[in-house]
Order: sequence, then structure tokens, then C-alpha cells
Amino acid sequence: MRYQITHQTKYSYESIVTLSQQLLFMSPKNFRYQTCISHNIRTEPNPNESLAGADYFNNIKNYISIFAPHKTLEVSAESIVDVLNRPTLDKLLPSPPWEEVKAKLSLGHWQEEDPINYLYASVKAPADEVFSQYAELCFTPNRPLIEAAFELTQRIYRDFEFDAESTDISTPLIDFFTSRRGVCQDFSHLMISCLRSLGLACRYVSGYILTTPAAGQPRLIGADASHAWVSVYCPVNGWVDFDPTNYCLVNDQHITVAWGRDFNDVSPMRGTVLGGGKQTLDVSVTMTPVFDHELSIQLPLNVGNG
Repeated sequence: MRYQITHQTKYSYESIVTLSQQLLFMSPKNFRYQTCISHNIRTEPNPNESLAGADYFNNIKNYISIFAPHKTLEVSAESIVDVLNRPTLDKLLPSPPWEEVKAKLSLGHWQEEDPINYLYASVKAPADEVFSQYAELCFTPNRPLIEAAFELTQRIYRDFEFDAESTDISTPLIDFFTSRRGVCQDFSHLMISCLRSLGLACRYVSGYILTTPAAGQPRLIGADASHAWVSVYCPVNGWVDFDPTNYCLVNDQHITVAWGRDFNDVSPMRGTVLGGGKQTLDVSVTMTPVFDHELSIQLPLNVGNG
């Protein structure tokens, strides 16, 4: 699949901002299942300084600094991305028992994939006995890791309700665990906390997911969403991505932007401003298959990219 993605962010301020410095993680990654064909970030006002580079986790980061006085800040990230199919559950290699993976991770001698970076608790995904106890029903003795992780995905999907109004990024994970209502970041942080509390390595993945319009309805501009899911390390399969919000393995309708220990590592946009007073935030995402009938131009597929 090839997708065209537009991620638009607008901050409106009560009073004049005289300085804005922002760190952006909006550039899709290149890896085994994904190739970013083109990417462009536009801001209004234009930045006085800009710098692109890679962070510790090899995500693409963009730093911008704006000195011109302004009352609104608009950032538009536009990308074209090729995505390959990932193995379905029945096509993955048989995974070892989760206890065996835990024991191997505890040795700390890894040269590839660097799972040790994602083994320990982080600010948004704490390790705690309450989370390991929740996961133990899925992680029974000698159960294959991937099988157990997929059942945990199902359990979280079943036990928790998606509610966009119930939490924000400052909500502690234990509050979400108690209320059983939250958003994709909460679902993902919970699964990560469960796995790390058992001694397993997993990472937080940020990106986008294609939404499907109702039958007979056009695809709506801005109706898609920023999304988050979980990647679990398995020695024989590498990193395998699970989406607990939708109870599925990640497939060719997910676009990966960045990964880290939790949301704090990969927030799409964060920074500081001088002045501004109260602010409002509007975000919209449009993710469109390039060969969709709504597009007037079809781009040729790059055979062999991946």
C-alpha cells in the first residue's frame, strides 16, 4: 500500500508569543516494512532556525525556533509512505516460552535490536505488581511469548473502553487502570507496563491508522487519527507489533512515525513559548490510499522498496 498523510497542528494563543521553540516527531521512519517516499514540514510563521537529525532511538526529529511575534502557530507535515504487509499470527515463527525470553533478556548480552533499552520501567509506563498480576492470566507457565502477548492484547481490548474525553497525557496510568476508560496511549502504556513488569522488552510506537468510512460515504478530510501501539521483542521474530486499542497485529493500515520507551520519547510536538497566555490546540490527520478514487493523480509504485 502507498499512503498520503497530512498531519496538521494549530496552536492559537490568547496573547502574542515572542519566542517559540519546538521539537517535532512527525517524520515517518524507514525500516523493514515501511519506506518514506517523500516528507515535508511547513510552518506558519516560517521558522528562523530549523535543524533535522536523529534521536537516541534513531527517530527523525526536527527542531524549529520562531522569533517573529505571532498569535497562531500552524505546522503541517505531509508524507507519502509505502507500507508492506506484515506476517499474520499464523505466519510468524513459533516463539519460545515467555520465561525463556525473560531469562535471556536478563543476561543483558544483546548485539542486535537493542531490546535492553525497552526492558525497564519509564515515566509513563511504570512497572508494578498490579500490572504483572493483571497479565498473569495470559502469561501462564511455558506459554509461547507471541501467543501470550496476543491474548493480553485481547484482554485489554475487552476490559477497557475507548473514551477520548476521559484522560489526557498527564493522567497517571493507574487512574486509567482503575477507571477502565481512555485512549490509545493509555491502552499502549498499560500493555507495556504489564510486559515490563514481567521482565519482557517492549516499546511504544507512535504513528497513524487508516480509518474506514461508513459504506457509501466519502473519506473525510482530517478524520483519521494519530495512533499508538506496542512492539514486543521476540528473539526468533524480532519486533512484533500489537494494537491493543483495536485487538489486532499491526498491518498495512498502520504508519509508523517513531518509537521509544513511552509517549514522552516520541510526542509529535512539544516545546516552549514565551508569552501567549491561554492556548487552544486543533489537530487533524488525513491518511489516504494513493490509489483511492478520491485522488486525481496516481503515483507509480516503487517495486522493491521496503
